[in-house]
Amino acid sequence: MDKVIEVLKILEENARLTPKEIAEMTGLDEKEVERIIRKKEEDGTILKYKTVIDWEKVGEEFVYAIIDVRVDLTREKGYDDIAKRIAKYPEVHSVRLISGDYDFQIVVKGKSLKDVAFFVAEKISTIPEVRDTFTHFVLRSYKEEGVLLFKDEEDRRLALVP
Repeated sequence: MDKVIEVLKILEENARLTPKEIAEMTGLDEKEVERIIRKKEEDGTILKYKTVIDWEKVGEEFVYAIIDVRVDLTREKGYDDIAKRIAKYPEVHSVRLISGDYDFQIVVKGKSLKDVAFFVAEKISTIPEVRDTFTHFVLRSYKEEGVLLFKDEEDRRLALVP
């Protein structure tokens, strides 16, 4: 495997690892790992380091909604233009162009159902190219960014032996 790709995959899994630890894992020199990371930060390959937090455990709760959006394209406004406009709102967690009945899937984060509903009604639905929206509220998350948000419990059922 390409050593740059290997370093990136390691960082994606655990960004807290030091260049020394990554060097030990890959067989690269620590300075080479530092150079790879610095170069990938500078060229925009590494966009951000992120921590996945289970906010329920600290008593902070947010409401997430997945909003499917159908748009009408114009000569002046294509998918990229509309997506960039939507992505600039701070409430928007992610925007994806998707296949199927809708054009975009937007993930929105708010403090309450009402906040999210007002955001959709006042910000997304008012964009001239937006034809319609369909909002799904997230009731519970079990996995985020590849991280399980639950611990497997030991199976306490008695084993039946025939």
